[in-house]
Amino acid sequence: MVEIEVCTVSERSLGKIRVSNTDTVKDIKVQVAKQQKKLNVNRQSIRTSAKGKDVKDSATIASLELKDGAKVYVKDLGPQISWRFVFLCEYLGPLIVYLIFSTRPWIFYGTVTEPHLTNTARIAALCWCIHYAKRLLETIFVHRFSHATMPVFNLFKNCGYYWGFTAYVAYHVNHPLFTPPHYIQTAIGLSIFALSEIGNLSTHLLFRNLRPAGTNVRKIPNPDGFIFNKLFNYVSCPNYTYEVAAWFGFSIMTSCLPALFFTLTGMYQMTIWALGKHRNYKKEFPNYPKKRKAIVPFIL
Repeated sequence: MVEIEVCTVSERSLGKIRVSNTDTVKDIKVQVAKQQKKLNVNRQSIRTSAKGKDVKDSATIASLELKDGAKVYVKDLGPQISWRFVFLCEYLGPLIVYLIFSTRPWIFYGTVTEPHLTNTARIAALCWCIHYAKRLLETIFVHRFSHATMPVFNLFKNCGYYWGFTAYVAYHVNHPLFTPPHYIQTAIGLSIFALSEIGNLSTHLLFRNLRPAGTNVRKIPNPDGFIFNKLFNYVSCPNYTYEVAAWFGFSIMTSCLPALFFTLTGMYQMTIWALGKHRNYKKEFPNYPKKRKAIVPFIL
């Protein structure tokens, strides 16, 4: 057994605990939670130095080379909320908000008493609803989260982003003065959107199959034979690639600048996420395919 001291990142001692060399960081968190009722397991991050990086829950005492008298540091991550709950809120909002704009135009446009949508606007509303209904179903039945919770502030930040952009786009596409593009342009945009949604779903299913239920297992994602998943040969995060492509398709279909702004903003954020995940893959797996990019084949 090893006796280690648990401190806050501000160097305040929280007491000592005893662990074995085979115990993990998760076991440390459990013991800390028993002593400090405020710090439940999901609210803690553990470090081996006050200003160091967070250590994975799966790391063992032996791998961290912690000896008798060693110190570990716990950071309070603040109030936490379920990832799944946040996802459900941020995706349900756009579904409801968009439908209000398309079915209750008099609330926003004043003189209109009945829905008066062009065929393009109807198609756009259907695409928007299908996308977020798909996201809700994926959240419930497909996604397996590596972390149980996130900071509660993210609920307001994420919902503000999705709900706000939905209102921005819906106001313009459902406006009585909305002028649809040529039907050929609408058809091209719709095709891109539909194919990208299928591709996005297929990559989410592949990611699900990589991680057994109830674990944090990480594996190199490789194509599984489904044609849309061949994109894994070229990028680490094809789910983001398809997501961006879908919204570019929506922007082409509607010829709506707010939709394009939403697409570019989303692409910027997803590129940051993809680059981070790509770096982690290369660091974690020495045999990771070298020709892969993060999100844009051959480029980025």
